[in-house]
Amino acid sequence: METMQELFYRDPYAREFSATVTACREGKKGFEVVLSDTAFYPEGGGQPSDEGTLGDAKVTFVKRIGSEVVHYTDKPLEVGSTVTGKLDWDRRFDNMQNHTCEHIFSGLVHQKYKFENVGFHMDPDDITVDFSGEIPMESIPELEQLVNQAITQDIDIKIEFPTEEVLEAMEYRSKKELHGVVRIVTIPGCDRCACCGTHVRRSGEIGMFKILDASKHRGGTRVRFVAGERARRDYGWRVKEIAKVSALFSAKPHEIAKAAANFIEEGKTKDQKSAQRTERYLQFVASGLVSRNGLVKVFEEDLSPFELKRFAGMLKEKFSESSIGVFSSIEGGFNYVIASSDPELPKISKSLNAKLNGRGGGRDGMVQGTYRVDKKAVEEAFDEIFSK
Repeated sequence: METMQELFYRDPYAREFSATVTACREGKKGFEVVLSDTAFYPEGGGQPSDEGTLGDAKVTFVKRIGSEVVHYTDKPLEVGSTVTGKLDWDRRFDNMQNHTCEHIFSGLVHQKYKFENVGFHMDPDDITVDFSGEIPMESIPELEQLVNQAITQDIDIKIEFPTEEVLEAMEYRSKKELHGVVRIVTIPGCDRCACCGTHVRRSGEIGMFKILDASKHRGGTRVRFVAGERARRDYGWRVKEIAKVSALFSAKPHEIAKAAANFIEEGKTKDQKSAQRTERYLQFVASGLVSRNGLVKVFEEDLSPFELKRFAGMLKEKFSESSIGVFSSIEGGFNYVIASSDPELPKISKSLNAKLNGRGGGRDGMVQGTYRVDKKAVEEAFDEIFSK
């Protein structure tokens, strides 16, 4: 079959077809089947391959190797037999919608900023496009609107195979020296580009386009978007999630951001009050402690690692000549903070970790981490090493 004349090019809307099996060989990824003609698009140009069936064999991947389009199947097919192929049409049409939309988007970006599309990848959930320059983030909504306007205009997409002479004189995006059969896809007013992928007939078939996010990437801009059925699915789950959040905050959908901000601010106020109460409690506990044999040892419940560190610092200020050990129980052991002016503290900490099945470390006279033993073992080891 001559390249660029396969059925998927002649009629990209063909969902079912018949062809003769011209080769079948067993490979690493299953059976490699070649047909006299095919509607299955092979992976290429950033577009994933089609999937579907050949008779009762499942087609899991399609790849062009040289002049052959190789179908990877889970079963062998008899050479010389006629087989019926059926595409996973939802997958194919989804790829067509998003690929055509990528052309519109990339073309409009090129028109406005002269940036090139330097990376294009179609994931199952979204499409990623990398551009050669930094698109101003404030321009992203405008670009999204321009693409959707082009979709609404239901533009007729044109595909042609120009001669070398015509191609040389033709202006198209990302133009470079090309030889052999070149396929040009034109979306009037939006884009003209060499492309080997499958496309919808008219832009209106895309339905809708939505940019998910845009960010700086390697000196350029990376944009993630969805179009067509993907965009409708994305819109659907977002509406559902917004409704859930709206119900949680007892706020209207357009007011949930404000409600969330108020909730966070209230939480900060509560956290501050809680921290103040904890601080007063720790000061009260510290006031009743004494140093024995150069050692202050405290076991408290429900202290966070930050609170442990704050308490140890408080005690170190009060008992500057003593070694401080503050412990708070967790499942299977204790979080700890040890403060000491002993220059050997890091070495001592490693020794305690080894003895108490612990992890952690630190510097500047303070170490922290976790011990996975019971209280008695912690007390005995701590007393043994730090008591004077």
